[in-house]
Amino acid sequence: MFWKRKPAIEEPPKLKVERLPGPKQIPGLVEKHLIAEYKMDPDLARILKAVVRASSTKEGVFNIWVFDESEALAKKIQVKDYTSLDNHPDLIIYEGWFDEQSKRVELKEKKKISSDTTIFTEAEIQQRIEALSEPGSSAFFYMARASAHGGPLGMGAAVIELNPSYPQKKGKRYNIYTTDVVDMQPVGKGQKLFDSDKAKEIAKWVKEYHHKRMY
Repeated sequence: MFWKRKPAIEEPPKLKVERLPGPKQIPGLVEKHLIAEYKMDPDLARILKAVVRASSTKEGVFNIWVFDESEALAKKIQVKDYTSLDNHPDLIIYEGWFDEQSKRVELKEKKKISSDTTIFTEAEIQQRIEALSEPGSSAFFYMARASAHGGPLGMGAAVIELNPSYPQKKGKRYNIYTTDVVDMQPVGKGQKLFDSDKAKEIAKWVKEYHHKRMY
């Protein structure tokens, strides 16, 4: 007696998963467009990041989103590729497309980004610190080098607080913190670094990290 072998069940073809590149420096073609058409500072253009995705309509054409990776880090958002910004349109500074063959670029500005932040001198920083008079009052300075993120200089801010319990309890006059910056404002006081009685020494320390954005 012979049994009929059941015909093999064909599995549906597997969908091809699109592999998208991670955030990278803005492509040169787009960078030149931003500098020429939007008058962007070349240093800033080299700092911002872009995520791209190949167009489904034409070969050699790519959709692009330009964003500030430091802002994403300050907001605790991990940008892995182009699709990461689908749910975070507030991070997108420019959106559009570019054609590698025709060298054509089309961009739309989604929001302004500050590139002319006031950089204080050491004397001005000291003056602002010494002007603190109410216990618990504070002043902050944007940072270009630090362990925090966000803000116009890219690395958060230093917060200088007039110690709320000084001089009633033991402790020094000023508390110094570093924190992330979101929407141009420090996110709380952040992490305490040290305390000091000397506004001049604090101002010197702040000035080392308070300068034009570098990365």
